[in-house]
Amino acid sequence: MSDHAPATNQSFYDRISHAYDLISDAGEHKAREQGEQALDVQPGEHVLEIGYGTGNSMIHLATAVGPSGRVSGIDVSTGMLDVATRKLASKGLADRVDLCVGDARQLPYEDNQFDAVFASFTLELFPLDDIPAVLAEASRVLKSDGRVGLVAMATVQPGDTPSGLEKTYVWMHQHFPHIVDCQPIDVVGLVEQAGLNVQQKVEMTIWTMPVRCVVATVS
Repeated sequence: MSDHAPATNQSFYDRISHAYDLISDAGEHKAREQGEQALDVQPGEHVLEIGYGTGNSMIHLATAVGPSGRVSGIDVSTGMLDVATRKLASKGLADRVDLCVGDARQLPYEDNQFDAVFASFTLELFPLDDIPAVLAEASRVLKSDGRVGLVAMATVQPGDTPSGLEKTYVWMHQHFPHIVDCQPIDVVGLVEQAGLNVQQKVEMTIWTMPVRCVVATVS
């Protein structure tokens, strides 16, 4: 997981960047790939990924947009930037990708620039009070017919009982946020509060914890 909020230890992600695929992506990749499929990026599109991490989604997105498209990415970690850059170069995709290090609450892009914005296991790393700013920025840089695709650890549905692992995870985040830096979020509610229109929801689980994929449109 990789984010852009000051509360997250940037140096931690720099240190684990070379081992991240073994630490986290091994468990997250199926949900991430379902989110990529749901966003359905097309040839020629201009796409932004928030929290590109080691570049696994970047490979999919850059392949999907084809030689006539473009993919931009922003992440908090210079370590992740180094790993993703090498990975994309090894796939022959570097010429259609533009990566940077920065803050997703203040995206360094012009208004109405992207056809789609994607973020996988990133939004829940921000403090809850900062998530609306991230979504507002995503909306700002999207074209009027643009869409956003999000994959996130999710709060349980009303009436459902959290698993023992989820209860432990939430408790750890509350008491030791420097160790467990992410938290389950109501991603659908947050997207709707941001004024985006939910078009698709996909329910998944990882290690008994709910994960939700949402695709929404600006208009």
